[in-house]
Amino acid sequence: MKYLDEFRDPALARNLLARINRLVADRSADEPPLAIMEVCGGQTHAIIRNGIDQLLPDAIELIHGPGCPVCVTPLNIIDKALAIAARPDVVFCSFGDMLRVPGTGRDLNSVRSEGGDVRIVYSPLDAVNLAEDNPDRQVVFFAIGFETTAPANAMAVHQARALGLDNFSVLVSHVLVPPAIEAIASSPTSRVDGFLAAGHVCSVMGTRQYGPLVERFGLPIVVTGFEPLDVLEGIRRATAQLVEGRAELDNAYPRVVSEPGNVPAQQMVNDVFTVCDRQWRGIGMIPASGWCLSDRYAEFDAETRFEVGTIDTPESAVCRSGEVLQGLIKPNQCEAFGGQCTPRTPLGATMVSSEGACAAYYQYRRLDGSPAEVGVG
Repeated sequence: MKYLDEFRDPALARNLLARINRLVADRSADEPPLAIMEVCGGQTHAIIRNGIDQLLPDAIELIHGPGCPVCVTPLNIIDKALAIAARPDVVFCSFGDMLRVPGTGRDLNSVRSEGGDVRIVYSPLDAVNLAEDNPDRQVVFFAIGFETTAPANAMAVHQARALGLDNFSVLVSHVLVPPAIEAIASSPTSRVDGFLAAGHVCSVMGTRQYGPLVERFGLPIVVTGFEPLDVLEGIRRATAQLVEGRAELDNAYPRVVSEPGNVPAQQMVNDVFTVCDRQWRGIGMIPASGWCLSDRYAEFDAETRFEVGTIDTPESAVCRSGEVLQGLIKPNQCEAFGGQCTPRTPLGATMVSSEGACAAYYQYRRLDGSPAEVGVG
């Protein structure tokens, strides 16, 4: 398949691994490994599924970042969704990966089993169509995600307004990648030497926001795709910069990402949303790290419409997903991992999400830190 098979070629993977090994061949065993953080959960799954982290030389360590929108959606937003979805006059629409994310004591699947009208949709415009077809019901779409999903969610709100739908609203929990990178790089506990930026985010927003971060922190940022060879090439480029003492913004995903990004999509987002402070699950408040509905579209805000804005829920004291999302620990270093916390009994969203690091470690049997079977291709 075009642009898939070519980027899963084992021979090319071995070639890239050899080039990476040569880059660090002269590093002393006493030097700490170069710590490269992949920001996106899709990249994390590609790394763990293909054993890329275990194929790399000891001089390089991959650490996992906060790039899973399901994982960083805060607990109080989940509880707001549960409160809205339980109302008898509401059709609550969400992508499927949110239905099992635990709130306080239950999840959206539980609300559905108790009689709530919770529906899986494949596009936010499906929810708009439901609002058109059910004028006597309130239809709410759970609008979460990074910059990647924001244009379609913005388009849904824009379309609902054009259609004059007063029974459609969105519960918004959009978060932005550059402020998260800034927060991690600014932390006194950070040990990140370089970042692999999420290619799909940059396909929408372009790469302009990352240059100032490179200059401020002196850390390389390499825009990277999601197939095994994409990830290996991103690692190679980041490693080359670190070995040579450089810090630059590098686009290793030019078949998808351009410097300006998708300008019409950006215009739609900027019309419907405005930048706001946002709480990140397990991490805390990051200033100017999210999008909320702009004043022009405030009437579509489900938090206001259903008066759930005061719901504020403390995070689990047992779940260490916040440390996982900041790259401070690996999932299997959490005491609850694989025992108290499993995909069937998750404590946090990182064990539920299809892009969560904890789910990846559990699915691909990284249960105790012992070597797993590896192989790209």
